[in-house]
Amino acid sequence: MKQGNVQSINWEIFSSYFKQIEVPARTILLHEGRVSKTMYFIQKGCLRTWVNNDGKEITTQFFFENDSVSSIESFRTNQPSLYSIESLEPCVLQTISQKDFKTILENAPGAKAVFEEHLFKRLLQGQKLFYSYLKNTPQQRYGELIENYPRIVQRVPQHYIASYLGITSVSLSRIRNRR
Repeated sequence: MKQGNVQSINWEIFSSYFKQIEVPARTILLHEGRVSKTMYFIQKGCLRTWVNNDGKEITTQFFFENDSVSSIESFRTNQPSLYSIESLEPCVLQTISQKDFKTILENAPGAKAVFEEHLFKRLLQGQKLFYSYLKNTPQQRYGELIENYPRIVQRVPQHYIASYLGITSVSLSRIRNRR
């Protein structure tokens, strides 16, 4: 399995640990409240994470080609996941189990550093979004989204973007019309 720009690890020697699956759009890969037993590496497609707030879905993140996705907290601690993972497009995914992931971490020099870097990037992205909610208007958040993550605007349906920005679809339409 190829893994972006990570040359320090020969991922090919671990290819037997990965299983490829194809899922259609709108497939729930992990339900909120269940323990995450699988990590997904996106070869093709788009996934989102979301939480259920009294029956209303609130999108928390989007993931695309070459991203890895799991409820990392649940995957590493066996605690129930705080969110769901769903495909937004038909996807081709490489999957790995908890057990096999632990085997790679234990046997691949540099794998822990790669995993730590991944965790740091996810934490940083989450913090940026959190502080953007506190400090910025919806118009400013949408501007940041266009500037920093243009493929979200290009590939994700508007109602998911609105949910991610913490606004209604109607408000997002107004913001888009003003630009």
